[in-house]
Amino acid sequence: MTSTLPAPAPAPPNPRASRVTGFGPNWFASVMGTGIVANAAATLPAQFPGLRAAATVVWAFAALVLLGLTAAWGVLWTRHRAVARGFAHDPVLAQFWGAPPMALMTVGAGTLLLGQDVLGLGAALTIDWVLWSAGTLLGLVTTVWIPYRMMTTHDVTPQSTFAGWLMPVVPPMVSAANGALLVPHLPEGGARTAMLLACYAMFGISLFATLCLVPQVWQRLVHHKTGAAATVPTVWIVLGPLGQSVTAANLLGSVADSALPAPYGAAAAAFGLLYGVPTWGFAMMWLVLAAALTLRTARVGLPFALTWWSFTFPLGTVVTGTSALAARIHSGLFGVVAVALYALLVVAWATVAARTSRLVVQSPER
Repeated sequence: MTSTLPAPAPAPPNPRASRVTGFGPNWFASVMGTGIVANAAATLPAQFPGLRAAATVVWAFAALVLLGLTAAWGVLWTRHRAVARGFAHDPVLAQFWGAPPMALMTVGAGTLLLGQDVLGLGAALTIDWVLWSAGTLLGLVTTVWIPYRMMTTHDVTPQSTFAGWLMPVVPPMVSAANGALLVPHLPEGGARTAMLLACYAMFGISLFATLCLVPQVWQRLVHHKTGAAATVPTVWIVLGPLGQSVTAANLLGSVADSALPAPYGAAAAAFGLLYGVPTWGFAMMWLVLAAALTLRTARVGLPFALTWWSFTFPLGTVVTGTSALAARIHSGLFGVVAVALYALLVVAWATVAARTSRLVVQSPER
C-alpha cells in the first residue's frame, strides 16, 4: 500500500556547520602567505625604521589565523569527519594538503626570527621546535601520501595537470630552510650534524620531486594553455620550490661549518652560491612568465578565488632566496632586487588579504 503522507521537509541548513566544513586545507595558504611577509622582512638586506615592528605584528596576525584555522579543523575532524576525509578524494583540493604543514613551519620560523623580541629566546625556540617538528612530520606524509593517491585512485588526465601538484612535495624544502635556523641551537657534535644532514636529505626529497613535476606543468601550459581563469594564479606556485631551495641551500651553507668537518662545510657554503644563482635566474624567468600569463588573463577577467594566495608565499620565497644570496656574496644587485620584490609581495598580500576578508564576511555559509 502506497503512503499518501507528504515527504518530510529537508532539514534546514546549519550555518555554523557549513562555515566549518567550508574550511579546506587550501585555507592554510593564507597563513603561509601572511607569515612569509613577516619572515621575508626579517631577512631583508636593507632594514628600514619600523620594518621589524611591522613584521612582528604581521607574524602575530599569522599566528592568530593559524590558531583559528586549527580550531576550526579540530571541530571539523571531530564532528564532520567524512567531510574532512573527503578533501583527499578531490584531485584538486587534495594537493593543498601541503598547505597545513607549511603554515605551521612558516609561523614557527617567524616565532624564532621575530617572536623572540616579545616572548624571549627560550619560549620562541620551544614554539619553533614544536611547529617545525609537527610541520615536518605532516609534510613528509603529504609528500608520499598525495602522489600515492594520484597514482592509485585519482582520475588524472594530461589536461588536469597544474602547478598545484607541487604543493604536497614542497614542505620538505620548507623544513630544510627553516631547520637551518634551528641547527645553531643544538649542541655541537652528533645532534647538530644529524639535524643538518636531515635537512639536506629533505632538500633532496623536494628538489627531485620538483624536477619531475615542473616539466609536466610546462608541457601542460604549452599543449593545453592556461585553462580556467581561477587556476591561473597557481602558475606562481612554481616559484615556491625554486625560491625556497635557494633559501635552504644558502641557510644550510651558512651553518654547515659548525656541523661538518673540513672541507665539507666550505663546500656546502659554495654550493649555496653555485646552486642558488642559476636557480634564481630560472625563478626570475618564471616570475616574468607567470606575471605575463596573469596579466593576459586579467584583461579578460580574473575572478577572485583562494588560489590568489599563490601570489604571496611563492613570491615570498623568492624574496628570502634573493636576500640569502645578497648575504652570501654581499651583492648590491641582489639587495636591490630583494627590496623591490618585497614591495611587490606586500602589495600582493594586502590585495589578497583584503579580498579574502571580504569573502569571509560576505559568505556566512563558508
